[in-house]
Amino acid sequence: MNGSATQPVAGDQAAAGDQTVASFADLGVPAALVAALGRVGINAPFPIQAATLPDALAGRDLLGRGRTGSGKTYAFALPVLARLAATPPTSRRPGRPRALILAPTRELATQIEATIAPLAAELSLRTLTVFGGVSARPQVSALRAGVDILIACPGRLADHVSTGHAVLDAIEITVLDEADHMADLGFLPVVKRLLDRTPADSQRLLFSATLDSGVDVLVRRYLSKPVTHSVDSAASPPAAMTHHVLRVRPDDRLPVLIDLAAAPGRALVFTRTKRGAKKLTSQLVASGVPAVELHGNLAQNVRTRNLAAFSSGHAGTLVATDIAARGIHVDDVALVIHADPPAEHKAYLHRSGRTARAGASGIVVTLMTDDQVADVRDLTRQAGINPKITPLRPGDSLLAELAPGERTFTAPPVLTTPPATDGRGRAGTGRAAGGRRSTTGGRGGTTGERHAATGDRRAATGERRTATAAAGGRGGRGGRGTASSGAGGASGRSGGQGGAGGEAPAASRGAAAFSSGSRVGTRRGRH
Repeated sequence: MNGSATQPVAGDQAAAGDQTVASFADLGVPAALVAALGRVGINAPFPIQAATLPDALAGRDLLGRGRTGSGKTYAFALPVLARLAATPPTSRRPGRPRALILAPTRELATQIEATIAPLAAELSLRTLTVFGGVSARPQVSALRAGVDILIACPGRLADHVSTGHAVLDAIEITVLDEADHMADLGFLPVVKRLLDRTPADSQRLLFSATLDSGVDVLVRRYLSKPVTHSVDSAASPPAAMTHHVLRVRPDDRLPVLIDLAAAPGRALVFTRTKRGAKKLTSQLVASGVPAVELHGNLAQNVRTRNLAAFSSGHAGTLVATDIAARGIHVDDVALVIHADPPAEHKAYLHRSGRTARAGASGIVVTLMTDDQVADVRDLTRQAGINPKITPLRPGDSLLAELAPGERTFTAPPVLTTPPATDGRGRAGTGRAAGGRRSTTGGRGGTTGERHAATGDRRAATGERRTATAAAGGRGGRGGRGTASSGAGGASGRSGGQGGAGGEAPAASRGAAAFSSGSRVGTRRGRH
């Protein structure tokens, strides 16, 4: 996050007025942290950081509001690190972290930890992420060894608290990130129970795009005389973001998507449903566009692998549900495509916010069919944008303007992954031919496009297990099932048994199935 920044006047409510800020040191960030920031290339604060850091570093409770991509992670990470570094413990206490950061999704928790960990390491502070969908045993072991900063999703943390593996009575500072999204996902009851276990006089920082959905209840109940800073309205998109609506025939939707996704650079494509994301990913890959999917029916290791493939550039297109609308930061996402227009304007803004981040520019494209005209008109009006609306067919020159560069295609992948095993480690046999999918030997196998996502249906939110957080309650184990995820026309999978947390396992070839040397054709801007 480099670049100059301005700082609104601080106070109980940030007011208008700008003041040039030269560096983090001017805001009170300790010299050791300033030096550590410089070593990772962070040299000047963004507006949300400039506005909130003086109060947060002074120990005040704080409510920070800003649009997605405004730089909120460093705005709360630096006060957390500065507070703990000022009074380092002589020894870490097993199961008793000193700082708690709550996040609504696994991907966001992972990215917060990735931001904080390099700075924490330089201060000899230890971090840990805790979320569902993975084995709890390594988390329990790490908690016993002692951690300073715990970054957690509410459901799994509630499990550890109920079993006594995590105790929150030593928390000095708590952060709630994307609080409105936690409210939207139904996490408020478990968040309240967790906050009730932290010391009442500890510092609390809450960051949210809005005060909707009961977030104001958290502010009134848990923040003491908070200072409020609003920087960049959550209802206004970044100026560097260009919005287009393409009016297409239903049969032209896929060819237009293929054209845009086959251009150089990263494209993030949003669908409304998990099934839609899976189907569209398969269609793109079958057409020679390296793509991976991200949605709640995928096991956590597959979600992590697919996101890594997109971040590294091995797959240039990520097809996702709204699970990726918040908290996902990948550098240089030049194009966001709403393959399915979202249901409401806040989702549109959060989805679109995956591009034009941290001062960069970006293009947002919404595909609209004739029966969606009224809904898209209302959506864009409520979002406060005035997009350019263009009726077009495949091959239109505008597609080359929106996604410039030579279109590149790869050969459809062949089945290269080893056969999956059933719940007892026995390999099933899968045979692929002519686009048919067949499965034998597994108890939770899938045939064709059918998802057997019978584990915990709340996995769609990535961490929606609030019921397990009741005092003394324990989370159950999920049911059996698999969600086969792949690309091209052929795959074979055998079933397995769902793991803890009730999530159905899934298999995806991801970017590993693509060979950069297997290009079979190119095209330029037009068909």
